[in-house]
Amino acid sequence: MAKKDVSKAAIALHKKLGGKIRIMPAAKVANRDDLSLVYTPGVAAVSSLVAKNPKLARDYTIKGRMIAVISDGSAVLGLGNIGPLGALPVMEGKCALFKTFADVDAFPLVLDTQDPDEIIAAVMAVAPAFGGINLEDIAAPKCFYIEEELKKRLSIPVMHDDQHGTAIVVLAGLINSAKVVGKKLNDPNCWIVVSGVGAAGVAIMRLLKLAAPKVNIIAVDSVGIVGNARQDLNDTKKKLIKDGIVFAGGEGSLEKALVDANIFIGVSKPGVLTPVMIKTMAPKPIIFAMANPTPEILPELALAAGAAVVATGRSDYPNQVNNSLAFPGIFRGALDNRVQKITDQMKMKAAQNLAALVKRPTAQKVIPGPFEKGIAQAVARAIR
Repeated sequence: MAKKDVSKAAIALHKKLGGKIRIMPAAKVANRDDLSLVYTPGVAAVSSLVAKNPKLARDYTIKGRMIAVISDGSAVLGLGNIGPLGALPVMEGKCALFKTFADVDAFPLVLDTQDPDEIIAAVMAVAPAFGGINLEDIAAPKCFYIEEELKKRLSIPVMHDDQHGTAIVVLAGLINSAKVVGKKLNDPNCWIVVSGVGAAGVAIMRLLKLAAPKVNIIAVDSVGIVGNARQDLNDTKKKLIKDGIVFAGGEGSLEKALVDANIFIGVSKPGVLTPVMIKTMAPKPIIFAMANPTPEILPELALAAGAAVVATGRSDYPNQVNNSLAFPGIFRGALDNRVQKITDQMKMKAAQNLAALVKRPTAQKVIPGPFEKGIAQAVARAIR
């Protein structure tokens, strides 16, 4: 289906439905007896019980089943800062995927503030009703601060999916891509170039370095290589260097960074990668061009230039890097096991479990498709 047809059909669907999610009662309310149990007078006993024993809220209320999907609308898809109402359809969609793929109830909360401390305060205020917080489409670098502060202050799991969901699926895809081309990620001779040092790029690099400590990573932003020669780096980029996540000795452009590199990961903007650049990479290069909706290079151009494996964020090409492979299972496992934090080790294990679902990886299939069976369950097993 052409893009314009998808847009028209999506608008028509949303108009018809008036939104994509509904609240449905789990208990029937058909007569006075039902009413007395679900609401007054019976509910008073439940309220008293939970008030005296707060830990029982997970067993006696929706808290044990419900995730808050929260955004300020400051970085929505590829649309940028379109505000809370612009973000609402996306958050609704996220909630629909939670229910569809992992039977997790989720509710969208879009905030009419983009001040980091006000966002933190708002999330803290509503947190008692939820078993987990899924942050979404919040711009970098404030998203890092918001997530870290909430993780410190709350006893329920908090995850910014743009960061960690993306990183988990990318790592899963690279584990299998390396098998396809006969290389190892955890090898000092393996060089990865990441174009884009925003929320997703930073999380990808950190998870890759955790999973493959020997790998060399070069980060490239809109100015060029992120290294010690730069005087314009923000605190996030400086920390990547300080923590040893990126190779800090280089300088120059993306074109220079890619010479003899094994893997390109794009979370930046359309068209920044050219066939000429791919031809300068090491033999059998792996290309993850994930800018949406238009990738850093179209797959057919990358393959023609010699790429061995190509992945994008799009559903109309093989190897779609889609966060829906990760976040439903992450929170399914978090709710089932009542974890208080989603750790780096859990994320790495989730990626490994996801990769293992592809029994015989090929260039056309290094990650599962979103509708394949067992994905949420495999990811959930990592969250313990």
